Amino acid sequence: MLINILAYQGMTMLDAIGPYEVLSRLPGARVQFVAAGRDAITSDTGFLTFLPACELDAAGQADVLLVPGGPPERVMPVAQDPAVQQWLRQQHEGSRYTASVCTGALILIAAGVITEGGVSSHWMAADTIADMGLAYTGERITRAGKVFTAAGVSAGIDMALALSAAIADRDTAQAIQAGIEYDPAPPFPYTGDDPAVRELAGTLLQDSLG
Repeated sequence: MLINILAYQGMTMLDAIGPYEVLSRLPGARVQFVAAGRDAITSDTGFLTFLPACELDAAGQADVLLVPGGPPERVMPVAQDPAVQQWLRQQHEGSRYTASVCTGALILIAAGVITEGGVSSHWMAADTIADMGLAYTGERITRAGKVFTAAGVSAGIDMALALSAAIADRDTAQAIQAGIEYDPAPPFPYTGDDPAVRELAGTLLQDSLG
């Protein structure tokens, strides 16, 4: 089972690495990071760099296609790249499942992979999703047929576990969850709906990007 993860400059690493940690443990899984070129990929924060496994035209047809997100200024050029759009449409047509994490949903929307209904993404992308003609659900995970979309960053792990249950079965997904000790117990209650917290979060995200 081939799992292709789109890689691009300025992507948010946990959007991809979280699902990778889950999906790579599925029986028979082969995961590869695919990019438009062979240059090293640098994260949105600039602290982490890795080499993609192959370029778009050498990737092969995915059974599972995954698109991570990143800051809008890094995501939108990728979303508007005709070569990436064509590759995503071709991959999606032949995939068993297609998924996005965070603002990766914007890339799928721009490629015409998601054309209607509700979408999960980071809350900061809600207005952009509306501008693109779709609805931001505010849900941790949204499934529409074979397409799974996840909320921001850490939600990719939850989505990948739900996707694993769809690919294999619930027992396998729960075993993977136990294997990676995914049992979230954050030290603080989630306050992401508080406007003041969101304002500070947006400032911190921008500051971390330089």
